[in-house]
Amino acid sequence: MGWRQTIGMWKHRFRLLPGFIWRWELHLVGVASASPPILCGRPFVSRFEGSTIEFGRSVCLDSSRRNNPLGGDKPCILRTMNAQARILLGDRVGLSSATIVSGNSIQIGSDTILGAGCMILDNDFHVPSESFAWKTEYSSNSRPVSIGKGCFIGARAIILKGVTLGDRVVVGAGAVVTRSFPSRTVIGGNPADLLQS
Repeated sequence: MGWRQTIGMWKHRFRLLPGFIWRWELHLVGVASASPPILCGRPFVSRFEGSTIEFGRSVCLDSSRRNNPLGGDKPCILRTMNAQARILLGDRVGLSSATIVSGNSIQIGSDTILGAGCMILDNDFHVPSESFAWKTEYSSNSRPVSIGKGCFIGARAIILKGVTLGDRVVVGAGAVVTRSFPSRTVIGGNPADLLQS
């Protein structure tokens, strides 16, 4: 290892130091975790009273601009929007500047990683109201999202309500996933379709 790599390694370790503060904040919010998560930068986590946010072992939330080669433009965001909502992250799940918002249920299997800026949403956030108005609503139109083990969700991809992805699915960067796909497939596009099986 050259001197530049050594300096880079120590800079990375230095950026992880404030993580104990953010871990304490997650504890105060009510996040349950099988082991202390790895936090680079401060994530934004909001848990509705009575809802569930659970982390498996060695979950990594990368909310730092400098830590990701793509330069994350925002912190990781995890939010539950009502008392019935839940977010479950398996062992060694990794997020980079990703957004997960649940009004129902979002489950992500072990060893799955979410690329920079991707979003997973299980509801539409709004429903039509009288005349041409819109009403904020998180649960009546929600459907659970389930992502298998060892998946790769590319940068800026969006996974929408009701989607189930099997194990080892690869989602291309910028894809908009509106339907389910089986294990060991490669998908991409808008709307996402099968690229390779």
